[in-house]
Amino acid sequence: MSKVNNIVEHMLLAIQNGNLKSGQKLMSIRVAREHFNVSKNTMIDVYDRLVSLGHITARPGSGYYVSTLSKKQNRSSTTHIAEAVDAISLLREQLNQTYRVRVGDGRPPSSWMSQFDFDMRLKIPSDSKYGYGHPMGFEPLREAIAQNLIERSIQASADQVLLTYGANHAMDLIIKQFLSPGDTVLVDSPGYYPLFAKLKLYKIKMIGVRRGGTGPDTEDLEDKARVHRAKLFFTQTLGHNPTGGCATLAAQYQVLKLAEKYDFRVVENDAFADLLPPGIPRMAGLDQLDRVLYIGTFSKTLSASFRVGYVAGRQALIDSLCNIKMLTVVTSSDYLERWLYSLIANGQYLKHLRRLRPMVEQASALALNNFSSLGFHVPYQSEGTYYMWLELPNHLDDIEVARKAAEEGIFLAPGTVFYPEKKSSQKPALRINVAYANDPDFLTFLRKLRAGAVGNE
Repeated sequence: MSKVNNIVEHMLLAIQNGNLKSGQKLMSIRVAREHFNVSKNTMIDVYDRLVSLGHITARPGSGYYVSTLSKKQNRSSTTHIAEAVDAISLLREQLNQTYRVRVGDGRPPSSWMSQFDFDMRLKIPSDSKYGYGHPMGFEPLREAIAQNLIERSIQASADQVLLTYGANHAMDLIIKQFLSPGDTVLVDSPGYYPLFAKLKLYKIKMIGVRRGGTGPDTEDLEDKARVHRAKLFFTQTLGHNPTGGCATLAAQYQVLKLAEKYDFRVVENDAFADLLPPGIPRMAGLDQLDRVLYIGTFSKTLSASFRVGYVAGRQALIDSLCNIKMLTVVTSSDYLERWLYSLIANGQYLKHLRRLRPMVEQASALALNNFSSLGFHVPYQSEGTYYMWLELPNHLDDIEVARKAAEEGIFLAPGTVFYPEKKSSQKPALRINVAYANDPDFLTFLRKLRAGAVGNE
């Protein structure tokens, strides 16, 4: 997080908690920059950001003051930001490189990727070097993606594919297109926590739908769709994050029937599509992009810093999403899209996938064996994904277990953060990245956890 964002977050929480009171004068730019040990320009950016958010006001010749709102109003206006910040705490930890063992990471280790020697050199026509690129994204790459979708039984043309800065950017565009503050959506529970943070930031009401071994609990989905009249259902059919499970064909059909009955759209995130067989059923294939918006990404299989993804849907909807993309980021990276297309066209990407898939399979099989031998249960079959859901003994608090692990240099992802709401009925668990699951230090930690040497001490 940037210095500006850090200080803005700090001051918002101070306003929310009442440490900075309504009408109170703030430190001058000079004093504040010394207090926070930042540059003058950074502090100006902080105050400008807070003014634009409506939390402070600038009085010429006098200084900056906390806006004269009641404490209740201040709390209401900042709560959604504080909740969003809390929801991305795990993401911040993932970006922290100080942990020795990163079992809770969402990404594979660099060692899994660095052995693949991608040629970053790319010849770009001189008339394209300094342009923005097409707002829909590099057309040959969109055509290649459309061909991949056809192999997944999803009939789509290049005009139905919008390139984005990864899956999260695609979700952001969809939220902007379909939702307004106060609207209701359905989400997997447990599910994709960065999405929860986005929805909280936009003041969208989330209703969790129980996720089980066969996919979304369709009885729970119907109950909640009937009551809440949600506009969207965000779900991950295959290689589910965090459980690693895949929805059955029957569950997918039932979700689509309910989407039609209760008039909501399905946003299907298929982040691990390239690690899975193309013939596995997907809702976008069953529905042919009628009520389904289909999201894919290359960040999971190439690099977390390689932000190229896409969203596919009906052409009219994709055109609308493209308009929002142009208004917010103008266009995505033409250079990265051309480079990715070159990897696909010359066969390097396919070669990479053929090496990566068995690495995931072998690590998963070994982890299952190790967990079983230690007396731990993995309730869902993991396929074509980096993730497993490791259940903990009922008396443990998964947040506390993660804290204890951090003291030993082990980063864990507690199951609690993957739920849109905290409930006492939730069984404690950890999301496990199979790439790190067999680390001897982590297995030793689990052994001590089972023996009662760590946990609720």
